Amino acid sequence: MKRLWIVGLSGLVMLGGSVAATCAGGAGAEDQGWVSLFDGKTTEGWEVVPLPNQPPTKWEVKDGLLCGSGGASMLVSTKGPYKNFKFRAELKINDKGNSGMYFRTARRPGFTDGYEVQVNATHGDPIKTGSLYTMVHLFRAPHQPDEFFTQEVECKNVDFRGRNVTAIKVSVNGEVLYETLDYNNTFREGYIAFQQHDPGSRVCIRKVEVMPLP
Repeated sequence: MKRLWIVGLSGLVMLGGSVAATCAGGAGAEDQGWVSLFDGKTTEGWEVVPLPNQPPTKWEVKDGLLCGSGGASMLVSTKGPYKNFKFRAELKINDKGNSGMYFRTARRPGFTDGYEVQVNATHGDPIKTGSLYTMVHLFRAPHQPDEFFTQEVECKNVDFRGRNVTAIKVSVNGEVLYETLDYNNTFREGYIAFQQHDPGSRVCIRKVEVMPLP
């Protein structure tokens, strides 16, 4: 198997990892331990946090999809906080739209209070889906706009050569894009959230799950 190694801002990164045997949505042993955060009907368990000086923002459930539109905001899960966990979602982003999956984030306005894995197929920002914003940047999206895909994050603190660091692994549609280490432990604990980036963006989510890890 061909592997490509690059150096990210927070550690050594591997691209071109293995493909999982089944997709995230399939039944099997790999689904055990996952806890759903979206009931498919309501926004129960979620808190809308608008950013100041922005147009009105909207998060609504329609036809089983949790969708964000309008002005900039965060949709934060009220469950948590989490430290070591896996987090995955099935979602789509519109053409020229931008969003993000946040973890270890704070429940307050802002786009910089947690780790963000980018959701962006064709937005003008060159940093595309799968990127760990400000730390590991990818410039080609692994999906098309308005196409559902599964993005998964594993985040945990580990001992690396006698030092406690944050290990982060990102996968899209069962394929590992990279693994990286944050030696600074930039965000130590927090909540799971989604970003509504701007009025031209519309993100829709049909499945959100978390798996706490030891």
